[in-house]
Amino acid sequence: MLQTKKEIIFFILAGIFITNAVVAELIGGKLIFVGTSVMSVGILPWPVVFIITDLINEYYGRSGVRKLSVITAGLIAYCFFVLYIAMQIPAAKGISTISDEQFHAVFGQSMWIIVGSIIAFLVSQLIDTSIFHFFKNKTGSKMIWLRSTGSTVISQLFDSFIVLGIAFWATGIMSTPVFIQSAFTGYFVKLIIAICMTPLIYLGHYIIGKYIKPFHKTS
Repeated sequence: MLQTKKEIIFFILAGIFITNAVVAELIGGKLIFVGTSVMSVGILPWPVVFIITDLINEYYGRSGVRKLSVITAGLIAYCFFVLYIAMQIPAAKGISTISDEQFHAVFGQSMWIIVGSIIAFLVSQLIDTSIFHFFKNKTGSKMIWLRSTGSTVISQLFDSFIVLGIAFWATGIMSTPVFIQSAFTGYFVKLIIAICMTPLIYLGHYIIGKYIKPFHKTS
């Protein structure tokens, strides 16, 4: 019974994790203004991914995060493959409400974002997991906010620059000054949202703890 509860929690967390990661890739081609700076709207779902990463880190350890990260990267790559095939198939002219040009304009850029995101995702998850468990080994079961925020602060700095560097700077869409400004803007927005959502991590701990009290946490 306990094993079943453990699996149920993991499947729920994994579903939320994967959904937000894939959605972020698909909407990432849209750029928005934050003040005078430009930011990809695909950044918005990522704080949810941070929270789920921390909960999986806490209850399933590094192996749980690594397995889920590899699966998610594979599914993102699958999205890349499906988008590529879809763009090669001509639209039904006069019938389709979306032309080939419109479809390519939306999802063509998403393909480069997916390439950058797969690389950035795996790098940032590796960094996040290492830093999370460094703080956990130092603080034990205390100071959940420290290992959660500390791992996010460092890992997402790498994530922000890698994604925009591949998707927008390397493709010539952004100049170097705009790229740097945009990367820092996205980074600080993600960081602020993640900090504001810290109470949800404690809520997640409370709910999981109530659901499976005897469940042994993995380190």
